[in-house]
Amino acid sequence: MGFTEVFVATHDEALKRAAALDGGAAAAAGAVRIADITDFEVERLGDLAGSAVHAAGADYELAMVDVASDSLLGVPAAMVRALAELLSYETEGEGNVLDEVAESWAAEEDMPFGAEQASRIVRQLAELAAGVDPASKSGLYVWTS
Repeated sequence: MGFTEVFVATHDEALKRAAALDGGAAAAAGAVRIADITDFEVERLGDLAGSAVHAAGADYELAMVDVASDSLLGVPAAMVRALAELLSYETEGEGNVLDEVAESWAAEEDMPFGAEQASRIVRQLAELAAGVDPASKSGLYVWTS
């Protein structure tokens, strides 16, 4: 199995990055590269994050963004918000929501890593999501090999 890379970019930058990744490019600065998962696992993370921040039922399905690349998917705004909220979401006496989401994600069937690594990845993805600036027309993108 290959890897998945998640990054913030404008549409044009995302297409250029996808072409570079299709050609075997190394990990980009600021991107999160995750070995042995697919877009399905990223969607599951979106579902878990949405439930954790009381936004269950929103559309967390990744979507193809351009016919130029079938390996590049866009993260819907609802998932971007849910992931970003993991950094600051507060619950009364329920502990750290981000770590709970990471533990649940790591416990999903066929996940290639445990809760500790999942927690690091979820934090990195949440930080990327928090950095998405709609004013600059940037978005969160997922490329899967």
